[in-house]
Amino acid sequence: MKKPELLVTPTNVADIEKLASAGADAFVIGEQQFGLRLAGEFSRDDVKKAVEISHQLNKKVYVAVNALFHNEKVDSLYDYLPFLNSVKVDGVIFGDPAVLMAARDVAPELKLHWNTEMTATNWYTCNYWGTKGAKRAVLARELNMDAIVEIKENAKVEVEVQVHGMTNMFQSKRSLIGNYFEYQDKVMEIENRKLEKNMILFDKERDNKYPIFEDENGTHIMSPNDICIIDELEDMIDAGIDSFKIDGVLKTSEYIIEVTKRYRKAIDLCVDNRDEYEDVKDQLLEELEQLQPVNRPLDTGFFFKETVY
Repeated sequence: MKKPELLVTPTNVADIEKLASAGADAFVIGEQQFGLRLAGEFSRDDVKKAVEISHQLNKKVYVAVNALFHNEKVDSLYDYLPFLNSVKVDGVIFGDPAVLMAARDVAPELKLHWNTEMTATNWYTCNYWGTKGAKRAVLARELNMDAIVEIKENAKVEVEVQVHGMTNMFQSKRSLIGNYFEYQDKVMEIENRKLEKNMILFDKERDNKYPIFEDENGTHIMSPNDICIIDELEDMIDAGIDSFKIDGVLKTSEYIIEVTKRYRKAIDLCVDNRDEYEDVKDQLLEELEQLQPVNRPLDTGFFFKETVY
């Protein structure tokens, strides 16, 4: 039985070695100009350093190029993708076909991971993008366990599933919060807001707090809870899921490292010693619950329920 890759999102280059020691197999990094909802900003120099460090540790680096590219931004791909190829990144995450087309022209050797966040809902679509050059499909967060297993059974590409962290619920290209401040003539507050990670929408009726994340790609409203499936890994591991992702957007370095340690232990035991995994998985879940902020409860997302539209 193979072990799925443990994929994490570092906040900076300095975290690479720490996360590798914690058990990570691969890292998602990127630059806001090209990637959506990144845990940290990685310049070209940072990407190069991250790849060098990771490869020395026998780990992989995937770069997010999953923004929505309007006409004026497409030309930048013809410079950025050859750069990623030259520093030998292990894969590029994309959603917009413009990335695939540009890669064909200027960096055909790049390994492509198809990720649209929400439209990878069946194995036919996953395999379609496989015929276009994608080597991996990142499944939608709204799928239940049965659907995930069925897709893996029929997919001709690698399959990645998010197992921990918040998910995106809404995106607008507009800087909605920034525009609001500007409308009130509070320009200085916009600058201060760039470092603020505690902006929320509060739903009094449901007592939910939805984090707001703004980057160069606009405004993103995130889920009120964090997915956590550390105690329910058996079916996906038995099905052969290729990669488990911990998404650390809006999380501290320390949090991501501690969560990675728990999932490393859970994956290893689930593959190598299933009985021991059954004995300790509840304890691992309790440890993760203790790491959570008070206003960020853990749940199992859509893994065990039908999607309601």
